[in-house]
Amino acid sequence: MSTWNPDGTSDPSGQPNQPPDPGQPPPYGQPPAYGQQPPPPYGQPPAYGQPPAYGQPPGQPYGAYPPAPAVSGYGYQQASGTNGLAIASLVLSFFCSLAGLICGIIALNQIKRTGQGGRGLAIAGIVISALSIVLAIGLVAASGGNS
Repeated sequence: MSTWNPDGTSDPSGQPNQPPDPGQPPPYGQPPAYGQQPPPPYGQPPAYGQPPAYGQPPGQPYGAYPPAPAVSGYGYQQASGTNGLAIASLVLSFFCSLAGLICGIIALNQIKRTGQGGRGLAIAGIVISALSIVLAIGLVAASGGNS
């Protein structure tokens, strides 16, 4: 026995036609009723502890913006790369030890303040410059006493 529905169709099961439960999605192939949200098209998001779907970066919710770039305490972006004075300190330590020593000290202060790379170069320039200066003073003192 079939039941006649108000929309002009018949229900072969014989059960009276009831409105769908608001919490349930509509049956397959039928659009959602007016005012209802359609179900998510690709299923549920992964549960806690499960890896995200392919192409989704880990640790970010769906549709989230990427994190902002890091800035230093004064609002300037941290400088990247190697400090130029650190390079100059190492080079000058072989040709003009006093200039290499001064450039190395200034470079270390800049590196500490800005976070740039080149700390090892500045230290090497200071050490080589200091050793060259001490060696030069020693040679002058040793040759000056023999005259």
